Amino acid sequence: MDALKKFFWFCSGANIVLLQRAPTEHNKYQGIGATVFFTGLFAVISGGYALYYIFNDAISIWRISAGLIFGLIWGAMIFNLDRYIVSSMKKNSNFWNEIKLALPRIILATIIAFVISKPLELQIFHTSIEYELELMKQQELKAQEDALTNRFRLQIASLSNEISGLKNEIDSKANYRNQLDEVARREADGSGGTMKRGAATIYNLKKGDAIKAQAELENASNKNQPLILSKQKEKDILLTLVDSLKSTVKRGSFDGFDKRLAALGNISAKNNTIAMASLMVMLLFIAIELAPVLVKLLSGRGPYDELLEMEEHKFEMLCMEQMATLNQATYEKLQITIETGNQALQDELESNKELMKEIHVAKKELTKEMVNAWKQEELSNIRLKQPRRKVAEV
Repeated sequence: MDALKKFFWFCSGANIVLLQRAPTEHNKYQGIGATVFFTGLFAVISGGYALYYIFNDAISIWRISAGLIFGLIWGAMIFNLDRYIVSSMKKNSNFWNEIKLALPRIILATIIAFVISKPLELQIFHTSIEYELELMKQQELKAQEDALTNRFRLQIASLSNEISGLKNEIDSKANYRNQLDEVARREADGSGGTMKRGAATIYNLKKGDAIKAQAELENASNKNQPLILSKQKEKDILLTLVDSLKSTVKRGSFDGFDKRLAALGNISAKNNTIAMASLMVMLLFIAIELAPVLVKLLSGRGPYDELLEMEEHKFEMLCMEQMATLNQATYEKLQITIETGNQALQDELESNKELMKEIHVAKKELTKEMVNAWKQEELSNIRLKQPRRKVAEV
């Protein structure tokens, strides 16, 4: 029991060491952790179910394996997000500041709940969805067949109109011939026309019109029948082609995840009861997902929050102390460096002074030697000039 309690504490994101020092908070964080855990469990089922139908064309063993692996990964991710959302909420004295901090977490939790709830809704309403999927399948097949038919509709309609026109021409001449035959017959028996029985002259005239109409009928029939047969043959070829294309329409599985979502949307639009039930299921998962956040938000500041703030404050003070120590050590090292640099600079200046003195003495000696050399040179010149002057005077 203690292991289960500590596991739920871990799920809540609480510091177990600090939480053990606050007995009044044990049940609260145990409940929060259990909610986070079961939300992750629902996410495992939801993610596995969704991926199972995403890979609806694969063999069963691969579908089950993929659904199981993805469900575990998805559940672990949702569990980690929920745990982070709950553990990152800190209690302070300002309720409105807590609301501002909790708002992004509430939005994120709502999105997670919506994502989790949809696959589970599909399983809850799977009977109605299966029926709707069959209707959608038939509608899609019919739409594909109608699209194929529309490709040749104008050609078939044109041939049908031409055939009807040719037949109508024959039927019109046949009706005209029949009318003239009836008129001649009634003239012969006295029931029509002149109303005189045996009026041979008039009868022969009317009979002649009927014979002429019969000839026109035969000509039209001889002319149009081959055309009718030819156009009917073209029409039959097109109809056969349409039927063959319809037979190639893919009639595969129609149970993908997207199709099931669409089917659920159609059912909700047609049936208000299912729409309301679907909404309630989604709201239920949103409530479950938001429960830990709302518990942390609405509950008062407890001993655990005080201990946590104290521990964070101790850590902050320790960091500040270490930072101050580091700054002091850096300052002292800098001072030593500066002092060492100043001493080296002073030694170098002293050394430079001695060197400058030596240079100055050397320059003086060099100048003195140059003056002496110049002096000797000038004296030599003077001595050389004096005998010449004496010789000149003599």
